[in-house]
Amino acid sequence: MSTLKIAIQKSGRLNEDSIQILKDCGISINNGIDQLKAEASNFPLEVLYLRNSDIPQYLIDGVVDLAIVGDNLLVEKGKGIEVVQKLGFSKCKVSVAVPKTFEYNSIQDLAGLRVATSYPNTVNEYFASFGLTVDIHQISGSVEIAPNIGLADAIVDIVSSGSTLFKNNLKEVEVILKSEAVLAVSPKVSPEIQKHIDTLKFRIQSVLRARNSKYILMNVPNDKIDEIGKILPVLRSLTVLPLAQEGWSSVHSVIDKDTFWDVIDQLKEAGAEGILVCPIEKMVL
Repeated sequence: MSTLKIAIQKSGRLNEDSIQILKDCGISINNGIDQLKAEASNFPLEVLYLRNSDIPQYLIDGVVDLAIVGDNLLVEKGKGIEVVQKLGFSKCKVSVAVPKTFEYNSIQDLAGLRVATSYPNTVNEYFASFGLTVDIHQISGSVEIAPNIGLADAIVDIVSSGSTLFKNNLKEVEVILKSEAVLAVSPKVSPEIQKHIDTLKFRIQSVLRARNSKYILMNVPNDKIDEIGKILPVLRSLTVLPLAQEGWSSVHSVIDKDTFWDVIDQLKEAGAEGILVCPIEKMVL
């Protein structure tokens, strides 16, 4: 049987979340400390732990079939690589930042200035879209220090919380793109490998649906069930079970965690009582 090869970041912000989502998919990975390659014991899958910046080329060359990688890296180095699933973690921005003392009014203020970045292609395309050119200084790591040591007038780098910019007396002035971890596929996968990809994608989607949903149970007067049903975003229809107390039922459904509190308030106003909310481990549709 052919083995699906998936690349994940060797270390850094994506590594732990990537391993966790595979484990949540029921895949047991026999990996040890400092291993560069590990096999799953219960799924035809092999994990390659690679340097983040190398992953797009491995996909292009067909050395790996899949990768969990930041969308921003594909924009920079992996044009044409197909994204089959957004994963919802490791969210960040690729932003333009300048010293706090820089009087910034518009992107035009940066025309011709020195910009330090690890994303030269992204930067060139962004400024070209405004008809501008900048003097790019490509560096790896510690981009934020460039203005402080006189290497650059501005930077373009990943921004998560913004604390690193603050520590280096920088301010964000433009957001080039928003990024998150994605599941990307090589253009050179075989039909047999594609079947494994489809299976893994199905499992990942079930995990992601569960992460974004909560199971909700409540006691509802029978004459309020129709009104409650209009509030709840049900999968197919409400589950309604009669209670021992006449005229009341237990209503079960699934609720989106992002709209959770708004919906809870509406349910209480509509007459729901004893509302219980539970996590969902997997959600298969």
